Amino acid sequence: MADGEILIGKSGKPEVLLLRLANRHGLVTGATGTGKTVTLQVLAEGFSNAGVPVFAADIKGDLSGLSQAGDGAAPFVKRARDIGIDYVPDRFPTVFWDVFGEEGHPVRATISEMGPLLLARLLDLNDTQEGVLNIAFRVADEQGLLLLDLKDLRAMLAFVSENASLLSAQYGNVSTQSVGAIQRQLLVLENQKGANFFGEPALEIGDLMRTDREGRGIVNILAATRLMDNPRLYATFLLWLLSELFEELPEVGDLEKPKLVFFFDEAHLLFNDAPKALVESVERVVRLIRSKGVGVYFVTQNPLDVPDKVLAQLGNRVQHALRAFTPRDQKAVRAAADTFRQNPAFKTEETILALGVGEALVSTLDAKGSPTMVERTLIAPPSGRVGPASAAERQAIIAESPVRGRYDKTIDRDSAYEMLQKRSEATKAAAAPAAASSVPTTSPWDQSAPAQRRERAEPAPRARQTASTTEKVVSNMASSVARSIGTQVGRAIFRSILGSMTKR
Repeated sequence: MADGEILIGKSGKPEVLLLRLANRHGLVTGATGTGKTVTLQVLAEGFSNAGVPVFAADIKGDLSGLSQAGDGAAPFVKRARDIGIDYVPDRFPTVFWDVFGEEGHPVRATISEMGPLLLARLLDLNDTQEGVLNIAFRVADEQGLLLLDLKDLRAMLAFVSENASLLSAQYGNVSTQSVGAIQRQLLVLENQKGANFFGEPALEIGDLMRTDREGRGIVNILAATRLMDNPRLYATFLLWLLSELFEELPEVGDLEKPKLVFFFDEAHLLFNDAPKALVESVERVVRLIRSKGVGVYFVTQNPLDVPDKVLAQLGNRVQHALRAFTPRDQKAVRAAADTFRQNPAFKTEETILALGVGEALVSTLDAKGSPTMVERTLIAPPSGRVGPASAAERQAIIAESPVRGRYDKTIDRDSAYEMLQKRSEATKAAAAPAAASSVPTTSPWDQSAPAQRRERAEPAPRARQTASTTEKVVSNMASSVARSIGTQVGRAIFRSILGSMTKR
């Protein structure tokens, strides 16, 4: 292939992806078992060979085979021959990551970096609960309390709940019920081991944008097999990563090749039941991150999984076969066909249904940035292994990783939890002497008790025993009530009234 191109496959001609237009994003769709993962691997290998780092989630574990040379299976050799290229087994520089720290380097973010919007999405909070979460973040910022991990957030929510009446006057209603609901959702997240994701050291974006000594881009593979047990955490993590790229990378305009390519597999998980504000945020990031030199490629089964405003930003498309068993499937086939620049040589809608495994309809952007006419394409075979790397092979890659030791040990520095704990202890220590001085050390009936206490036990002076008519009436009424009730409460009321009268 010429410089600046990635071979996708061959129709009547080679179908290529232009590197300088790879930041116009892309879409890979198709039913289960039609070859989406192999296409993703072919694109990742092409970007790596061109010196472009890649980040991809490995849903089934198959992408880990990129780290090992292909085995030269007969079908791949034949496919290469049919396309007109030589099959050359190769392995690619790989770094493994894992939110749980078991099959790769731990990936962490701080609570502050995640922010209240994404946390609300992760915890499935309603609008009221999200408002309380925003208040907690605001108070933490104003008081200089670092929110790094889940125990910090728990402590901050407890602080907000204890001071709800004061905070409500300034920030709006703080409901203790809402705080309790958030705490319960955090407990659910902890039970799913989602707490492993929050803390320090946080992932540095620069560590995802490396090349090896030969100038090939490193393929960063996120082990997502277990992560898929909590799809909301998976989607939120990838959206956070995309947002971090957008915020941290400088504007660079159009480059000869992207600085990073980001593959979002099982993309429908990002948009399922997503609030409107979140979808708008994704659409804005996808639209603007192009000028940061980042290409985003969504991989999903159905093109209808991606909202129209996001779909409109995806210029490079690979469509594998779809099945039209249901009305929704039939709608998806029509929608996919209508998004291509039509080829008069065949009917796109019918061809989507007839594609075989390893075949796809391909349309990329040409040198002028316009979509090419859709072509029925035989996808090129990958050079790396198709299938997972073994546990031993994975560990060997991790041991040689350029980020070895950087993220493997958790750091727990003083943050909101420790700071609030110290405040509480200081408050208790300051209150202890005052509380001790206010507690009586003797019985109120002791002869050594203060005169003020003894006055209640001693009879009133004779000069005050002559009460007014009104006082007598009140006293008699009180005595009558006390006798009729005949209880300790009545006697206490009587003593209280009589005592107050004798002090006048």
